[in-house]
Amino acid sequence: MARNSHIPDILRSKPRRITILQSAPASNPLFCRIMHPWDGGGGYPPAASSTHVLAAAASKYPMPARFLILLLTLAFGTQFAQAQKGFGPLDPAPPTGATVDQIIAKFGARETEFRDARDNYTFRQSVKIDGIDDDTGKVMGEYQQVTDIVFDRDGKRSEHVVYAPQNTIDNAGVTMSPTDFDEIEHRLPFILTTEDLPKYTVTYLGRQKVDDLDTYVFEAGPVRIQKGQHYFQGKVWVDQQDFEIVLVNGTTVPQDTRPGHEDLQPPFTTYYEQIDGKNWFPTYTKAEGVLHFAAQNGALSQDVHLRSVVRYTDYKQFRSTSRIIYNGEDITNDHPNDQSPGNGNPPAPAAPPK
Repeated sequence: MARNSHIPDILRSKPRRITILQSAPASNPLFCRIMHPWDGGGGYPPAASSTHVLAAAASKYPMPARFLILLLTLAFGTQFAQAQKGFGPLDPAPPTGATVDQIIAKFGARETEFRDARDNYTFRQSVKIDGIDDDTGKVMGEYQQVTDIVFDRDGKRSEHVVYAPQNTIDNAGVTMSPTDFDEIEHRLPFILTTEDLPKYTVTYLGRQKVDDLDTYVFEAGPVRIQKGQHYFQGKVWVDQQDFEIVLVNGTTVPQDTRPGHEDLQPPFTTYYEQIDGKNWFPTYTKAEGVLHFAAQNGALSQDVHLRSVVRYTDYKQFRSTSRIIYNGEDITNDHPNDQSPGNGNPPAPAAPPK
């Protein structure tokens, strides 16, 4: 998120899943109460403390970045430290039946399989980013867009925007940057494949019960920062049965903190749900934080409170990895009379999300 220089400074048998409801009957055995600091209490999963995530990032990046990290830590640290219903204690004992390296290699392979499977699904992505006035609690500006990820007649992915009201996020003193859009596409729905593993240092932290799931907990961060590239830094929960990511909590790194060139993103948590009885798909992301823009060129410093929610819904398998060969020719996509959404015919426009 970049500073808007034109605005005054004053201003995821039963489904296996991790529950993300804000409230639920006490009789619900899957309920995990995940409150957010700005909702008036609670915090993210205790083992996903942004204090730990951001402090680790601070040791790797220049001093200007540490000021942002400290600010986010102070804003979230107390709530993150509180115990949360649905999260058992973290057991740091080594895994049994396999070494840590074997587990990492196995979940990397499963994540690769999932990436390829997800590439064969259509889905709807709903993004809502609000700039909040901390004095009144009201929304000052908002970016909102609902996009259907579909396939054209040639089987190529395409995006069809079905709802996009006027963008007013500038009223909150910030503007959407290319890094924000890249984060929405690549890091919020985080996938750690075999080919991505060499880019990350993955450290085993222990085992933890999350709702009805037994998980392995890892910390992941970039081995090195390549110029022009962004990475995930934080904690990753991997299901012990399916060896796929079911929950992540972290932030995008690096963040540009140069005065006048700031490009900042708040910490986020993404929940995954088993959609097809096999793979865990990202279904919900929430990010929240206060971004600090330093004083520069005569302008005062500025703190902007942002809250973001991204939902991934309506997953539908478009095609399998098999092909139809007739007389030696691939006719898999040769269906000119097919009027399905994935065959170059996008779904009907959506009503505004609730």
